[in-house]
Amino acid sequence: MSNVADHEFILKVVNQYSDTIVRIAFHYVKNKFDAEDIMQDVFFALIKQTPFSCEEHLKAWIIRAAINRTKDYLRAAKKRKSEPLESAAHLLTEHQTRVLDELQELPEKDRDVIYLHYYEGYTAKEIGEILGKREKAVLMRMGRARQKLKKILEDRP
Repeated sequence: MSNVADHEFILKVVNQYSDTIVRIAFHYVKNKFDAEDIMQDVFFALIKQTPFSCEEHLKAWIIRAAINRTKDYLRAAKKRKSEPLESAAHLLTEHQTRVLDELQELPEKDRDVIYLHYYEGYTAKEIGEILGKREKAVLMRMGRARQKLKKILEDRP
C-alpha cells in the first residue's frame, strides 16, 4: 500500500472515496455543503496518517473517520446558533418561499428528494447515490412527493 503522503495515492483515494464520504456525512447533516466540508476534513486527517497495511484497512479508516467527523460537526452545530430560514427569505421569490414552506409539510424522505432535485439541482441518479437508493426508487419517490406537494399547494389559498 502506498504512503499517504504520496500525491498520486492521495488523488486516487480522493477519486475513489469522496462520494462515499459525502454520502455518509449527508446522511447525518442533510446539507450538501456541510457534507463536502466534512469530506475535506477527512482527507486532511488522512494526510497525517501512517501508511495503511491494505485497502480494506484504508476503507475502514475512511468510513470511521467520516462518521466521527460528522458526529463532531453535529455536536459543534448544537453549540452554534443558526440563522432561521426566514432571514434569508429576501433571496427567494414569493412563490419559492411559499413552496419551501409547504415542502416542510412533506415527510422527510419526500422532502429530501424534492429539495435535492429542485433546489440543489441534483439528478435522480445523483440523489440515489447521496441517499444510497436506486435511481428508479428515487424517481418513484419524487413522483409521489410531487403529487403530495401539488395537493398541499392546491388545498391552500
